[in-house]
Amino acid sequence: MSYQDIDVGLTDEEIAMRDMVRKFGAEVVRPAGIELDKLGDPADVTADGSVLWDVFKKFRELGLHKIGIPKKIGGMAEDLTPMARYLISEEMGYADTGLAISLSVSGSPFAYCAMSDVPELKQLAVKYAADTDCEMIGCWAITEPDHGGDWSLGRNDPRCGPSLMGELKGDEYELNGQKSAWVSNGTIATHATVHVNLNPDLGMWGHGICILPLDLPGISRGKPLDKIGQRPLNQGEIFFDNVRIPKEFMVVPNVIEMYQQARESGQAQRRNPAGGMAVTFGGLARAAFDEAHKYAKERIQGGVP
Repeated sequence: MSYQDIDVGLTDEEIAMRDMVRKFGAEVVRPAGIELDKLGDPADVTADGSVLWDVFKKFRELGLHKIGIPKKIGGMAEDLTPMARYLISEEMGYADTGLAISLSVSGSPFAYCAMSDVPELKQLAVKYAADTDCEMIGCWAITEPDHGGDWSLGRNDPRCGPSLMGELKGDEYELNGQKSAWVSNGTIATHATVHVNLNPDLGMWGHGICILPLDLPGISRGKPLDKIGQRPLNQGEIFFDNVRIPKEFMVVPNVIEMYQQARESGQAQRRNPAGGMAVTFGGLARAAFDEAHKYAKERIQGGVP
């Protein structure tokens, strides 16, 4: 490194976790990210035999996928301080932001399942914590073709409500609509955290959050998104055509109440994905600095450095 780490206030456990993830990032994630970034077809990133799956499996062998799962059901949530979580995000972002996001988002549905009282959902979290073969992969399906920043800016404006609609019919919700090509892990996920419009009159405040397996009738996918950057991060559309889920799978039927509870319990920051993204890309900024600093020491122009 070209500068000193500032470890003031870090515990031995936090430093050990940071160093372990840093080693994983340098030896596994960064080389894989470089290889995947050079692939011409985004479908090749997720093909059988792709180095992507080696990264996923080694990530899980280290137990890092268990961060959002409580210890009592096989996770490690209580073992990590908030600072340790941020150190993990920063080191993963330093190694490769695309893979960092993919690996992080993979646990999204199962973290919700772990908090649920529904036995079927709770069991999904248990299986995910034990899954080192990457048979279970999650995605966070929120952004839509015509709703990106509206999720944070729309508030209660009916003009800004989600396009994916959910209608309660008896003991089931019926889902119709789509999520955009920016859904991370969109074409490889087995399960999804899905934000869906339940009350159009309330705009973005009228949506709920459900968990569902992506092999249900009526669900289809688009092609992997072809991008200029973050090519190691698989993204793609998800379409919902009369998809039916049990009422209990709508784990957050009222997002206003969830946000209020989060603020009151002091957990808003921990539950806010934007916080994790900021730290992840802080890691990217650090990596960019290191690469530039290294190049500046090697580059000779006009006979001088």
